[in-house]
Amino acid sequence: MAFTEKRILALGELAEGAQARVHQVQGGQGFRGRVTTLGFTLGTPLRLLQNAGRGPVIVLIRGTRVALGRGEALKVLVVREEGGDEGPRP
Repeated sequence: MAFTEKRILALGELAEGAQARVHQVQGGQGFRGRVTTLGFTLGTPLRLLQNAGRGPVIVLIRGTRVALGRGEALKVLVVREEGGDEGPRP
């Protein structure tokens, strides 16, 4: 599937249980550096664990649970993976 056929979303827009890959991190140099050290690098797969609409967005990335504030989660752009609601839960 060509990349142009996939929809790019902000991490905070994904539903709980969805799987995605990191597409881009927006924001200032400090923010980009911080989330990069947490594992949010181009192409890295992740699973959204919690997105209740309030409070932090929690993801499983590189085997680690990471909590981002709602504003931070809107700066991390992802491409949703097909079949994202299937597979083992952490």
